[in-house]
Amino acid sequence: MSSLLVDDIGELVTNDPVGGEGGPLGVRRDVALLVEDGRVAWVGPARDAPAADRRVDAGGAAVLPGFVDSHAHLVFAGDRAAEFAARMAGQPYTGGGIRTTVGATRAASDDELRATVRRLRDEALRQGTTTIEIKSGYGLTVADEARSLAIAAEVSEETTFLGAHVVPAEYADRPDDYVGLVCGPMLAAAAPHARWIDVFCERGAFDADHTRAILTCGQAAGLGVRVHANQLGPGPGVQLGVELGAASVDHCTHLTDTDVDALASTRLDNGHTATVATLLPGAEFSTRSPYPDARRLLDAGVTVALATDCNPGSSYTSSMPFCLALAVREMRMTPAEAVWAATAGGARALRRDDVGVLRPGARADLMILDAPSHLHLAYRPGVPLIRQVLRNGVPQ
Repeated sequence: MSSLLVDDIGELVTNDPVGGEGGPLGVRRDVALLVEDGRVAWVGPARDAPAADRRVDAGGAAVLPGFVDSHAHLVFAGDRAAEFAARMAGQPYTGGGIRTTVGATRAASDDELRATVRRLRDEALRQGTTTIEIKSGYGLTVADEARSLAIAAEVSEETTFLGAHVVPAEYADRPDDYVGLVCGPMLAAAAPHARWIDVFCERGAFDADHTRAILTCGQAAGLGVRVHANQLGPGPGVQLGVELGAASVDHCTHLTDTDVDALASTRLDNGHTATVATLLPGAEFSTRSPYPDARRLLDAGVTVALATDCNPGSSYTSSMPFCLALAVREMRMTPAEAVWAATAGGARALRRDDVGVLRPGARADLMILDAPSHLHLAYRPGVPLIRQVLRNGVPQ
């Protein structure tokens, strides 16, 4: 059994408060952490650290769980830089540019798509992301959705079938037929490569009836539910997600009191909500849209996650530290709340308890900062503070 000791940790964020100590982040100081076979085996005072085969010296810096990015679209070809420039010149975001990426993705080879996925996955890893969810949704044919998910599954166990991203041009006048395709042959081809199913439930994409039909079919095929909801305006997505037991409803930019109450009603005995509100501030930054009101959700007792929404159109960033800083500055989250949402919150959005935390038995996914405290992630935005990343206990 191989072992590795991470010692001289000045501040350890565990996300595992013991006896109420260390606040919600379970912060411990002057500690060490032992890894055995890719899992956390022991956490305790540095003076009591056991012997190990190898050692990583944190140099008195802060150590945190790896970020858990629970919403990303990495399988695509081309870019939409011109669309971004047009938005910065005043053109509103409508989601219509998705079809541009669909055309480029369909024309790309498997190796081209694979290279993009791996490039972005490695880019995220360098910035501390050790778990990332990857959606399909830029193929929108049976073959292209299946190959997108197969490629995504090469680098992540968290893959999501998003055949219902938009109605493709060839079905523009036949949306019911496209929904039938998604629920039938496309789902059958995609499900072996996916853990989740998702729908873009928005005006110009899929209405409540179509969303319910698709998600229900996905559940019957054994997939968990996620929903793109209430990004472009008020709509049925959040309440539909709660109704269907979604693990996460994502965006949540435009919420009514009824939406917030519905999310809060899923509260569990552990104090968290069964349906997580995943907020994606990179999208608001890139589209000049209003930011979600994270404070409203948190004060209502709703569990909140942060994710990048990395995609070529509305949020072309793989940086969880950037999104964390936006959440603190623009969405009224405290630095501690944002760190928790970007780690343990993302894990809850994926219904995982083995990532986003550093306690015995959890996966040894962690990052060492070039800083003495987790506060520096929001305090020093744009600065590359991730000194080293370990994934499954292996330095990356």
